[in-house]
Amino acid sequence: MADTRVVADRRLTDWISLGVLTSFVPRDAVDEAIAATGRGARRSDVTIPPHVVAYFVMALALFAEDDYEAVARRLAGTLDDLDVTGPVWDPSSGGLTKGRQRLGAAPMAALFSQVAAPVADLDTVGAFRGPWRLMSIDGLEWDVAASKENIAAFGLPAGRADAPGVLPKVRAVTVSECASHAAVLAALGPAGGAKVASEQALARQLYPRLESGWLLLADRNFYSWADWCTAADTGAALLWRAKANLRPPPLRALPDGSYLTVLVNPKVTGAAREALLAAARAGTPLDPAKARYARLVEYDVPDREGDGKHEIIGLITTICDPREATATALAGAYQQRWEHETGNRQLKTYLRGPGRVLRSKHPDTVYQEIWGYLLTHHAISALTCQAATAAGIDPDRIKCKRTVRIIRDRVTDPAFPPDQRRRTLDLIAADITRPTRLNTRRERTYPRAVRRARHNQYPVKKPGQHGVRHNTPATIRLANPLKSQVAA
Repeated sequence: MADTRVVADRRLTDWISLGVLTSFVPRDAVDEAIAATGRGARRSDVTIPPHVVAYFVMALALFAEDDYEAVARRLAGTLDDLDVTGPVWDPSSGGLTKGRQRLGAAPMAALFSQVAAPVADLDTVGAFRGPWRLMSIDGLEWDVAASKENIAAFGLPAGRADAPGVLPKVRAVTVSECASHAAVLAALGPAGGAKVASEQALARQLYPRLESGWLLLADRNFYSWADWCTAADTGAALLWRAKANLRPPPLRALPDGSYLTVLVNPKVTGAAREALLAAARAGTPLDPAKARYARLVEYDVPDREGDGKHEIIGLITTICDPREATATALAGAYQQRWEHETGNRQLKTYLRGPGRVLRSKHPDTVYQEIWGYLLTHHAISALTCQAATAAGIDPDRIKCKRTVRIIRDRVTDPAFPPDQRRRTLDLIAADITRPTRLNTRRERTYPRAVRRARHNQYPVKKPGQHGVRHNTPATIRLANPLKSQVAA
């Protein structure tokens, strides 16, 4: 009798799904990730198969406010719709916890690597600049439960007066598609303690995986000579904001208001550096291990107050021919880097919930939980992007908060058979692209502030402090203070 029950439970759990989300994280991919990481079921009496646990972890991200049993009931809701007979799947909280511990983080990380890819196509509004797909890199942090194990693994962040923070933190750095906000590459590490993983260190895990055809946007926190070379050698185009202390020498003024420059390995100094600069001014080929040609675009945005400064923004790029992309076009493209911040907000506010602490008490399941969030957000971003592209609108106009609510409402719609899954996707796409439910295109600026006290230098947002709305796109005003120094 017991064996019959186990077999029946396994047959039933094969139907367990996240409804619409399984269309973007298919069962075959889950099984391959589990097999590749050696986390398949090893016991004949395991009633919660690993693939069900994987979907359960994704469901935890979709229903962050629910407890284990409530999320499991949502997962099992599709059984009634499919009229599948057999025993009711009603796992305990302890059983689900053990299932998560058996699965671990490795299969979820492998699954993300397998399914996370750019989702915009040539018809998606705002996805490309010329031949390049707009991508960006940035980091975010997650508050995790203050268990002994988590504190030991992740440490506590230092406070402003050397007082440790209350909660351990995990840092994630992602490469995301600007148009869809879908993360396609990610690296995780501790954000506090003695073994802190900086954004730059995590980004170095991602640079070798960039693809040609991408235009990677990055803020000034990410530039270093070695990282620039690693990223450029993949064939991806780069458009990074230059640090204030990076002052590349002008070589030649270009007709679009930018100028050709050269980036030199900081290990090359003295007479050797002067020889390299002379060779660059003469336009001769350079040893890529010592120096590389680049192009610098300088501009300001006079009609955006921001933090009250009209500072000159300097961008360096591997696109050295202005005929391929003008300085104004590149400056406009860099403005799209802020879409990464929007994607981070979708993850941390609309999915996780503002200020919510991750529920996992052990480091391995903490990482597993974050991969679950990244997978679920990628699926939502893919659905939103597909719906927007079909409707001929910018994906930015679809409200993420409403989309998440609609998906939550329909999460128990059956994912099988395929004709029902297609119908569910079409209904959601039609719902989230209704003209009366769309955002007007965002044109806002915000002062740099955080919602609650953090262990960083940013001020806390004050009551009544809101962003400034603008009726027109930002003005790009080219500014090249070094132009007079350049031989025309």
